[in-house]
Amino acid sequence: MTTEADEFQSVLQPLLRPAYRLAVAMVGDQGLAEDAVQEAAVKAWRKLGTLRDRSALESWFLSIVANQCRSLRRGRWRSVLRFPDLSSREARGEVGIEAAVDLQRALDRLAPDDRLALYLHFYRDLTYEEVGRVMGVSMTAARSRIVRATHKLRPGLDPQEVFADV
Repeated sequence: MTTEADEFQSVLQPLLRPAYRLAVAMVGDQGLAEDAVQEAAVKAWRKLGTLRDRSALESWFLSIVANQCRSLRRGRWRSVLRFPDLSSREARGEVGIEAAVDLQRALDRLAPDDRLALYLHFYRDLTYEEVGRVMGVSMTAARSRIVRATHKLRPGLDPQEVFADV
């Protein structure tokens, strides 16, 4: 006999880590990201019965997380001054830290939806169609957003490396 906890473990648990990474990429704060994922998981769990195609579970759940992040950004005042988290990057050495800070600054200059599109496509390896589903736009619009966002990053920055160490 399967309990609700077992079903949650098998259905949503594997998606929580990618959802958390998405939330951190969108809101830029680990605490807010945890809140967003927790709220999204509750909402998804309640609406799981309405999901028609289980093969679309990941993009469906990530779209709930993305919407929750947008709500958090609208609803809470955030500090404009953010310091990069260099503790996990110390092992790379000084050059690695500078590159990471440079990359973070380039990403921070992008609009939140541009960062989201890049994260979903390059880090989560979602197709243009899946990115569109998560973002609530067409596949063509998702592809255009990814291309435009890539061009907005500073010249010479390889978009395949953007999320390599996130």
